[in-house]
Amino acid sequence: MLHFLPVWLKLIAALLLYTCNTIFWLIPIILFSLLKACIPLRAWRTLMSYLLDLMAGSWIHVNTFNQKLFTRVQLQVDGTEQLNKQAWYLVISNHQSWVDILVLQRVLQGKVPFLKFFLKQELIFVPLLGLAWWALDFPFMKRYSSNLLARKPHLKGKDLARTQNACAKFKYKPVSVMNFLEGTRFTPHKHQQQQSPFQHLLKPKAGGIAFVLSAMGEHLTNIIDVTIHYPQGIPSFIDYITGNVKQVQVAINVLPIDEHLKGDYFNDRIFQYRFRQWVNQLWCNKDQQLLSMIEQSKQDNA
Repeated sequence: MLHFLPVWLKLIAALLLYTCNTIFWLIPIILFSLLKACIPLRAWRTLMSYLLDLMAGSWIHVNTFNQKLFTRVQLQVDGTEQLNKQAWYLVISNHQSWVDILVLQRVLQGKVPFLKFFLKQELIFVPLLGLAWWALDFPFMKRYSSNLLARKPHLKGKDLARTQNACAKFKYKPVSVMNFLEGTRFTPHKHQQQQSPFQHLLKPKAGGIAFVLSAMGEHLTNIIDVTIHYPQGIPSFIDYITGNVKQVQVAINVLPIDEHLKGDYFNDRIFQYRFRQWVNQLWCNKDQQLLSMIEQSKQDNA
């Protein structure tokens, strides 16, 4: 609608709208999180969780309106017909830019339960946001290093148990939890440094998704495998909100969580080997998916 504005004006206006929208919803989210904490009844906290997710969903809707207001990005999305808002999902995706999060929220909002991210335990102490993440039931993870476990073996298994306790609330309310298997954003330098065997991806970290499945496997229905491609090249956040991104391609595949994906990844070497083989094959398929999307976008723009 306001695509004709100069880039500098779109940047200021979009950032202002993002900031005002975040502050506007952060206040009631924090207020309702305190109400949620005050009454330790499961029914009450479940009700508050639904209300808080509704507020967070409204925050995403306004952010999406913000994007449509200042940009003309064409979203080409395949596979959303497979999704169900009443199911429990683990969402995985390739990771190239902070724009990925905006794209994932925009594409999945209203089609799956509100998207939540696994966060490091230390992030709960971030002023205001830490409380908001807790209120929205974002699961916090605390992983112990092998060196620490060697010095303090009594801690073994406590990180998984803590995460399992944090995820226990998801039994009563559908949820989608997000995990970037690469662990970091793709760059040519990182790709070369890793000597990644994949053409368009970094090496996946099987331990992260194994940890999530160990903690939440009994509560999850399916895996949503998302592949994101930017035909014009990997954008920055500024590129996206000022309209420099003209097209985004998104492919969605829904995968079953079979019994062969459940096991003790950290202590069972046979299961660990099989699980790594599955993750590597998953990433081979995603690499081929990206190659197909790249070739298709070249043909479309020829």
